[in-house]
Amino acid sequence: MNFSPDEAVAVAVALHRTEGTPFHSAAGTALRKLLAAMQDGDASAAHDLALRVHLIGREAGPPPVPAVLTDAVSARRVLRLRYTDREGRATIRDVEPVGYVGSTTAWYLLGWCRLRGGLRAFRLDRVDRVTATAETAPRRAVRPEEIQVPEGDLRTLTLL
Repeated sequence: MNFSPDEAVAVAVALHRTEGTPFHSAAGTALRKLLAAMQDGDASAAHDLALRVHLIGREAGPPPVPAVLTDAVSARRVLRLRYTDREGRATIRDVEPVGYVGSTTAWYLLGWCRLRGGLRAFRLDRVDRVTATAETAPRRAVRPEEIQVPEGDLRTLTLL
């Protein structure tokens, strides 16, 4: 498989928009792998084209998502969170990670909260502390209609 210079730059533009998401670190490695796999001439042309693309402003998104959290979601490790809700109340919760919900304003950890006994969305910039336990969380099937979203229509990501 080979990418054209235009395709590589399109991917780079999209990946630069991942700051403050659970996928920011993976985006950087993905872009490096894409460029390394390209034919030399195409990679050089992509670098040249990228130098002619300018983005306005610096996205001052939320703080980086801790790697322990993103790794635990991928591995389905139970997380222990110190979480501050919107009223400023802090709680310690054990959460079985299910996935993520992303909006234009914030990213959320979707998980089964053992404290509340149900599916919850935890805004990532309100997670004060996180540790992964050694316990593997059971697989939980979640239907989109079960997810309460703070804004807009929920769409499930596809790789098509």
